Amino acid sequence: MLDQTISRIRRNHGLEHATIHILTEKHKQFSAQGNSDHRGFSLNIYGDIKDDEVEAAVREAYRRLRNGEYHLAVHPNCGTVLVTTAALSTLAVQLVFGIDSLRDNSSSNNKLATLLNTGPMAVLMATLAIIISRPLGMKLQEKYTTDGHIGDMEIVQVRKVSASIITRFFHVLLVGGQDSYQPTAYRIETKG
Repeated sequence: MLDQTISRIRRNHGLEHATIHILTEKHKQFSAQGNSDHRGFSLNIYGDIKDDEVEAAVREAYRRLRNGEYHLAVHPNCGTVLVTTAALSTLAVQLVFGIDSLRDNSSSNNKLATLLNTGPMAVLMATLAIIISRPLGMKLQEKYTTDGHIGDMEIVQVRKVSASIITRFFHVLLVGGQDSYQPTAYRIETKG
């Protein structure tokens, strides 16, 4: 039961990403954000994309995944990549400051000196972590959080829904709340 639920989430997540890829092929001036569950996915569009274009993109994404374009299930702006980046960067900085505190306990009273001495190395290590995290996050996404092999999954419906507080939050976060990028929310329901 749990394996089936996880598989559904991963396949819906892949369809969500594929839909965003299709929309990106046809529209340049928009942003999108979504989240998937075992029943489908929610998709928030910030920009001037019509309802029928969103539905057409979902159906084209579905068709292309069924035809073997599995790469569409992986997206560079996925939360998996962002979390991987945040985790590796945090660990890199903690490692640098941890090693510094072990190396020189006598100057632990002077936090400013520690920051000035160790800060550049922490920035360098965080930068390396960011560089490494992108391809690693993409691999983690491909292996664990998405699946382009949609199997027996079917699209039940694509419907416009009311913009939630999350939709409005991402409107500010992604496009600075610009009026020209009004948010529109959709719910895509699947089965199988």
